[in-house]
Amino acid sequence: MIGAEFQAIYVMWLREMKRFSRSRSRIVGVIIQPLFFLVILGFGLRGAILPGLTGDYIDFIAPGIVAMAILFSSMFTGISVLWDKQFGFLQEVLVAPISRFSIIIGRTFGGATISLLQGFIILIISIFLGVTVSSTAGLFLTIIFMVLLAFTAVGFGLILASLMRDFQGFQIIINLIILPLFFLSSAIVPIQTNENLPKFLIDASFANPLFYMVDGLRGSLTGMNWVFDPLINLVIVFIICAIMMGLGTYFFSKSEA
Repeated sequence: MIGAEFQAIYVMWLREMKRFSRSRSRIVGVIIQPLFFLVILGFGLRGAILPGLTGDYIDFIAPGIVAMAILFSSMFTGISVLWDKQFGFLQEVLVAPISRFSIIIGRTFGGATISLLQGFIILIISIFLGVTVSSTAGLFLTIIFMVLLAFTAVGFGLILASLMRDFQGFQIIINLIILPLFFLSSAIVPIQTNENLPKFLIDASFANPLFYMVDGLRGSLTGMNWVFDPLINLVIVFIICAIMMGLGTYFFSKSEA
């Protein structure tokens, strides 16, 4: 019985990987968009003087773009669930003699693996473009943040997909939620606790879960421009990840095909 559960997890993971590898437009789209931000903004504003910014702007923006690549890619897990609902595949899977928990694990690992692959591509390109790497330990901590971000985003996507049934509504809600979270995460502009920004924007940023992920990535990768210590961010992000994965598992287990 345990062997069947592990096989189900592997099959669900493999299915996600095959769907991704066969969708060339998706591969190109989710890589080109972050790369566009990285190159155009990173080099275009490289000489810009922003309040509270240390070093080159490309060192500041690169961790945010890595987070962007992982975040937007992870949302496709939710679209995948809606697609399977629409065409009946999810119903066939749910009536199979395996637990829903195994289905959730397989989908989660599949979505997280895909988003991490794209995040690593942007990270490697960033390093080749000259982004500062603080240390080997910092790079390792960066990878941990990337993994936690991927699973958090996948869990969030599962929550929305479990509560919705149509693609159009899902895409609208995703844009409505993700874009404000991204721009308030300090991914593009430094968040300063002084008169440089309105207080309500600073408060909104600190209430934004994505802020701690981007800040942790930046602090661990470049060792510059971070607001909170990376280890503090790591604890906060781990808690957020556990909550999102728990909620995603609960709502998916309660959903109907």
